[in-house]
Amino acid sequence: MPVEVEAKIKVDSHAAVLERLASLRAMRICRVLETNHIFDSPDRSLLSGGRGLRVRMCRAEDGNDPPATLTYKGPRIQGPLKTREEIEVATDDGEACKELVEALGFVEVLCFEKRRETWRLGDCTVELDEVPYLGRYVEIEGPDEAAVVQAQRALGFGDCETVRQSYVSLLVEHCRKNGLMIDRITFAS
Repeated sequence: MPVEVEAKIKVDSHAAVLERLASLRAMRICRVLETNHIFDSPDRSLLSGGRGLRVRMCRAEDGNDPPATLTYKGPRIQGPLKTREEIEVATDDGEACKELVEALGFVEVLCFEKRRETWRLGDCTVELDEVPYLGRYVEIEGPDEAAVVQAQRALGFGDCETVRQSYVSLLVEHCRKNGLMIDRITFAS
């Protein structure tokens, strides 16, 4: 079972993190604008059970777009970091992937954009994210808890509180609190 292990930290700015990544000689991978299509069963049993089904399409700032991905995320596993089963498949045709998911009976319940800059630090991937309505975050994903905690400390986040909610949960919560009925969240909205 492939498992995602990550720490997510809310930040006001990415500037200090970028400086720290440079001083640690981390390798910049890419900067993309993601469009995340979130699907659920008609009875909403995936999201209500803490699971997720996503088709992600990206546009890279350098024009070298990465493949689209179809991702299943299982319910969270207990522990100090955000840990959950994750099964991901790359595809050259994100639109066809969306059509396939819909043909299987799933419905798109949310679409949101995210700006993401990806870096490699040792065994970990460090992602600098910006999401409309939510602001900026740093996600550190690695092969295990020890690697993630080590990268978290190296970046100066050793004592910081981590966010265990997904961006989907955070966006749904934000919309609910603010009386918004939005199913498409973009930087233009």
